[in-house]
Amino acid sequence: MEWLRQRIEAQVLSLTGLALPGVDYLNPPGDPGLFGPDAVCWRVHGDFTSMLAGGIAALLLQALHPLALAGVWDHSSFRDDLLGRLRRTGQFIASTIFGSRDDAERLIERVRHIHLAVHGQAEDGRRYAASDPELLTWVHVAEVSCFLQAHLRYLNPGLPGEAQDRYYAEVADIARRLGASAVPADRQAVARYLEASRGELRCDQRAGEILRILRSAPAPSLLARPFAALMLQAGIDLLPHWAQQMFGLSMSPARRWLVRTAVRLTAKLLRWAVRNGSVHRARRRMGLPPR
Repeated sequence: MEWLRQRIEAQVLSLTGLALPGVDYLNPPGDPGLFGPDAVCWRVHGDFTSMLAGGIAALLLQALHPLALAGVWDHSSFRDDLLGRLRRTGQFIASTIFGSRDDAERLIERVRHIHLAVHGQAEDGRRYAASDPELLTWVHVAEVSCFLQAHLRYLNPGLPGEAQDRYYAEVADIARRLGASAVPADRQAVARYLEASRGELRCDQRAGEILRILRSAPAPSLLARPFAALMLQAGIDLLPHWAQQMFGLSMSPARRWLVRTAVRLTAKLLRWAVRNGSVHRARRRMGLPPR
């Protein structure tokens, strides 16, 4: 069975930011990074399956903001290199949570620098800039709210409310370091923010194209193809109902049950197989036993 485990693990790691060089999760020994192993974000971000489903939901939710989407549309290679884009995003997310302090701060500074060059004019005539504090807040909240919902659905539905609030407070620090403003840092503040943001959101042709690209993106291998299709459905299912409606998407109760059941079964297999992800390496850096 070890050959099967290793093959599955290799496929998973090829999809993540670990496929990219530049971050050493094993060194320096004892470095807790920005948060350390007792942080809630280590628990929420430490599961590949829920993070992937949450990441797909986040990408779709972020795309509903015309100014956020304009920056990606005009300055990103995602249409030609979706996997590369996802890997780079995955590396940033993983390194800021599990990397050493130096690696995390270096990547945050690199992203801040990249944002300075991302600006232009949206289709509706409004100017946008990736360094805009309000826009950074939208991207952050859309992302982490989806990550937490995926964690609650597929890993730990019993995570206490206090821990959920701690998660939002922890990851708000990353958003502030990137330049975000008025970052909501607990469940109630996040819910109020999302509701207040709905008037800014649009499902235009470009947002629809994001969904089409995700649906048609080639899988990196035959083994990954059914998994990728399942994760897309799981991501859609994680969207708020109003966001699903904006995309014109719907799932019957039976289909939701099938998707969620299949994801939970797949997650058990992947948790057995993956033993060398970013969280595992970070725990070894800290001298901690495997989870």
